[in-house]
Amino acid sequence: MQKAPSASWSSESSGRIFGRADMRIDNAEHPRPGFRAIAEENVPNRFETFLLGDGEKKVTEEPDTRVQSASVFTFNREDHTLGNMLRSRLKQSPHVLFSGYKVPHPLFSTFELRVQTDGSLTPRQAVLQACKDLVTDLGLLSREFTKEWELRKMVGDNVDGGTNGI
Repeated sequence: MQKAPSASWSSESSGRIFGRADMRIDNAEHPRPGFRAIAEENVPNRFETFLLGDGEKKVTEEPDTRVQSASVFTFNREDHTLGNMLRSRLKQSPHVLFSGYKVPHPLFSTFELRVQTDGSLTPRQAVLQACKDLVTDLGLLSREFTKEWELRKMVGDNVDGGTNGI
């Protein structure tokens, strides 16, 4: 009797995992031989989703004509990571009335960020300030992480049997 395939597949050769890592089947168990090869052909290399093409802009701004002091920014070759960080940082500004983002299609690394301000600064200025604040915050996070990592290495904290407490 043939075993029922699991809900997701993985590829040992390419390192790509489709679904959970503990739910693996090999080609012999899949009802459609060659399915995995077809699925892997359609998946772009991870780095290609973040490289800009010739003449492609990273960010474009489209003023929203329906609402005063609002714009929609389209970020090319970016994903939820940057979208969510910008949205949450913009919400912290007292001059921003609304900030939200959406990913138009899950297969394309693009998101749209809509920003509305109270008029004391433009949406473009608000996004630029949020970007500067994020760079500062991430630099601080990097320094603090590196400092803690180096301290743990110096102390030799072997909590997990050689993993330096991690």
